[in-house]
Amino acid sequence: MALHRLFQLSSVLRSAVSLTLRRNIGMSAVVFNKAKDLDPIQKLFLDKIRDYSNKSKTAGGIVDAGPAYQKNVSEEVVKLQRLYGGGDLNKFPDFKFTEPKLDESPK
Repeated sequence: MALHRLFQLSSVLRSAVSLTLRRNIGMSAVVFNKAKDLDPIQKLFLDKIRDYSNKSKTAGGIVDAGPAYQKNVSEEVVKLQRLYGGGDLNKFPDFKFTEPKLDESPK
């Protein structure tokens, strides 16, 4: 009985130590990556993402979208309105469910 409890305690202790070590190693890896310079490819990737984010904020939408893009979007919106019965496609539809009328019939 005592041996069984010792094995249970050992298992719990082992899992707690394992979890603590994983967390500490994970945190130290993040700190280590921030301390050193980024890989040039990663830096270029992050710079492009930041650049696109700034451009999209100033443009108020898709960057470098020309009239052909706007024409395609409007055609697709017209197709969707025709297929699904019109309405505002930018608004989530309101669903109204009514309770079914259940009639009890005598047997």
